Formats: sequence, structure tokens, C-alpha cells
Amino acid sequence: MKVTITPTRLRGVLTPPPSKSQSHRLIIAAALSDGFCHLSNVLLSDDIQATLRCMRTLDADASADGTIIRGADLVDGHDDPAPELMDCGESGSTLRFLIPLALALKGKGRFTGHGRLMERPQEPYFRIFEEKGISYELKDNILTVEGKLTPGVYTLPGDVSSQFVTGLLFALPLLDGDSEIHLTTDLESRGYVDMTLDALEQFEVKAEWDGKRVFKVPGNQIYRHRDLTIEGDYSQAAFWYAAIGVGNEMDLEGLNAFSVQGDMRIVPYWLRLREVGEQALDVSQCPDLVPPLAAHAVLRAGETTHLVNAARLRLKESDRLATVTEVLTALGGNVEEGPDFLTFHGKETLPGGVTVSAHNDHRIAMMAAIAATRCEAPVTITGAECVKKSYPHFWEDYEAMGGQIVREEE
Repeated sequence: MKVTITPTRLRGVLTPPPSKSQSHRLIIAAALSDGFCHLSNVLLSDDIQATLRCMRTLDADASADGTIIRGADLVDGHDDPAPELMDCGESGSTLRFLIPLALALKGKGRFTGHGRLMERPQEPYFRIFEEKGISYELKDNILTVEGKLTPGVYTLPGDVSSQFVTGLLFALPLLDGDSEIHLTTDLESRGYVDMTLDALEQFEVKAEWDGKRVFKVPGNQIYRHRDLTIEGDYSQAAFWYAAIGVGNEMDLEGLNAFSVQGDMRIVPYWLRLREVGEQALDVSQCPDLVPPLAAHAVLRAGETTHLVNAARLRLKESDRLATVTEVLTALGGNVEEGPDFLTFHGKETLPGGVTVSAHNDHRIAMMAAIAATRCEAPVTITGAECVKKSYPHFWEDYEAMGGQIVREEE
């Protein structure tokens, strides 16, 4: 689908969608629990449907809307026949969270995905597998793993993706002995690990982190069933913060001011971008905020903004350093791309009047839509349906705020 936006200011009050990151974690914990869980405020984005689908493969039971989940029967599945293929869609969280769980629960697993998913790095797990005698093969877009996950010390880098840490934190409590996770480098995106630890705590599962590089995880634990509500998503709210930052008249509601979401960092960063003067923002702990921050930065009239420590953006659904640069430059922005940074020389408005690709990347599509509100001529975004990955009703919300769009099938 392509969407053509006629530039206009957005106005109104909006409630951002439920947190995708928290939804992944609470669905997984619920599916590992000892009973029935009711989860309120679940949004069935493509990524969340992938996690629900895969947890069903691991013997959990979930209603079609993901709101009622019965924990899996945690039995030794090592003698089961070849497991069903788990389709993770384009969700890196689903894939990386569930690889250790499949080994803990079944002693094996088969995973596939779409887009760039199976090209994204899995080496931290592969090195662990080699140390632990677990076999793995990535062939024809299918990752096959087999072997018993055993208690012990697990060593991995902290600067590739926090998703590897989360995957182990979910699986290690189920083992029959105590384990530790040792990081060889400082942890990036630590806010996401905070969310994982918070989810474990809500299900009465213990894991200790020294705040640096060591996690201690007791074994023989039980996830206790809970009824919980998914809170509003700061990752998606960040695009509406950007909209406000570039002159749209909106208010946001329904966000938890005491959230542990790492992307709550959008609030102080948004405040800094509203100040006069050059700004340098370290995005190593919040890589998903780069597209909305970019939409804001490119329209800071007369001001320069640097987004630094952003190398991991090249390994997302698209190479986001390249696609942010390409799309905003096409709209008329002044963007410099470096190996691990972006620099913006802000303008009052952008010319627009072009067609840009979303590059099958939900955050690039939403970034372009926000920047288009300050363009002088219409903007067409191709592949605009990719927002379904995380925010399926984004275009409806955009229209509800007064956005003028025309949808066409491609």
C-alpha cells in the first residue's frame, strides 16, 4: 500500500498503543506460568502475533486476541519428534527470546522468519552453543537448534543486543540448577533488560543483576500466573512527541510516568531538542528512538543535532542509518550519515513533493509521516502497510488527528 500525505498540522488528544516490548515479555511469562493469565490492553501487531503463535508451538494456550493465556505444561520434551517450525515473522524479539526457551522446554527448536530477520546476528548464541555442546544450523532461512540447556555460566557480549540477555533470563529459571550470565562488554539498551527483570518479578521469578556485567539466576523456579495490563508504549509515543516538537498541536495521554520502559528516554531527549543550541544525543541505550528523533531534529530550524553511538541501527529491519538519511534527504532535509552517527542541520520546513520508500521498516514509515506534516508539498510513502509490525492502526490515528492521507494499493 502507498499513502499520499497532504501536509497539514495535526491536532487533538491521542492515547499511544500498548507497549510492544512489554507485551512480548508478559505474554512469554504468562505462557510459562502455572495457570491462567488475563492480559488486558493487548494490541495484535504482527510482532505480537508472532510471539503468540510461537508460544502456542511451545504448548502454551492463548486466545485469538492474546488476552487469556494458559501456561505451558513444562514437561521434559527432549524425546519429542522434530518440533514444529516456529515462524517469527520479522520479530527479532520473538526469535531471540524463544531460542533458549525452546532448548529449555523441548531440547530442540526450528525457527524461520521474513524480511531481514534471519540475516540479523545470532553469533552470541552460537558461541554459547559451541561451548555447551548444542548443535545449530542456519540453512535456507531456517535455524535448527538441538541440545539440552544446562545450568551454569553463560558468557556473551552486552553490546550486540540486549535481546540475547532477555532470552536467557526467561529460560534459565526453568533449569534444575543455578546459573549466571556474564557480560564481556557493557550492556547497551539496558532499559529493555530492566523491562525483562520487571516482568520476571511480576511473575515471582527471581534474577539478580549487579547493575554491571553479572546476572545470577536461581534454578527450579515457577512462573506464577497473574492478571496484568499492558501499559502505553513510549517507543510509539515517540513519533507523536516528534510531531509535537515540530509544531503539531497534540496532547498525549495514557502513558505511565513511572514506567521502566527504556524508550521513556524520549521525554528528556525531546525536551533537549526543544532547547536552543546544538545537541548531541547518545542513542546507544535507545536505538529505536532514532527515527522519531530524526524527524524532530531535521526540523529544528537553524539548529544542529547529532545522534551518536548508533552503529547497531544498521542491523534493524533496514539499515536505519542509511534509510533515515535517504528518506529525510529526499524530503529536503540536511542529513549527514557517518559509520555510527547522524548529524542534522535543521530547517523550518521541507520541500516534500516526492515519493519515498518505507524500506519495509515500520519506524521509517512513521518517521516519514511525521516529517511530512512540515513539508510544503505532498509526500507519498510506498510500502506504508509495514506499520502493522508494531502499530497497525497508525494511519487511523494519524487521520484522527487531522492528517490528510489517501491510501492506494500498489
